[in-house]
Amino acid sequence: MAAAIRNIITGWRTGSDRERVLRVVQPGLIGLIDGTLSTLAPIFAAAYLSGSRTALLVGLATALGAAISMGLSEGLSDTGSLTGRGSSAVRGSITGLAAFVGGTLHTLPFLISNVGQALAIAYPVVAAELVVVAWIRKRYLRVSLGTSLIQVSLGGAIIAGVGALLGHA
Repeated sequence: MAAAIRNIITGWRTGSDRERVLRVVQPGLIGLIDGTLSTLAPIFAAAYLSGSRTALLVGLATALGAAISMGLSEGLSDTGSLTGRGSSAVRGSITGLAAFVGGTLHTLPFLISNVGQALAIAYPVVAAELVVVAWIRKRYLRVSLGTSLIQVSLGGAIIAGVGALLGHA
């Protein structure tokens, strides 16, 4: 594992912008987006239905599930030999770790037992996560920040809305 991390760092320092995007940024961005978005509906539905403890456990379970699923999907979908995207194990690890981070950050507010207070913190955390995703897309994929903010915010709002609707069912 230490050798893989050294390879990533060395590749980042010595690689071209294209290699950085293909081997590190894109796998990380996919994981961050999926981890952030795919966990919203279950976490918020659980919060509205059952409270903070359930939301916390559901959030951790979905973050871990997303991390494993996304890591495997990225790692198994391309060996890197044809596309030049680098080691499939490294890309899968980056994607999985980013998915876990994306799913966990807005889960942590549910450590607060008062679900109203937890939700009041979780929503701004989600907003911050979406801004980070939009900024990464602007920085590395050269997507307009405004367009990216609209795209990721719309996706996040729809998914959070689904969770809230199901949580009030």
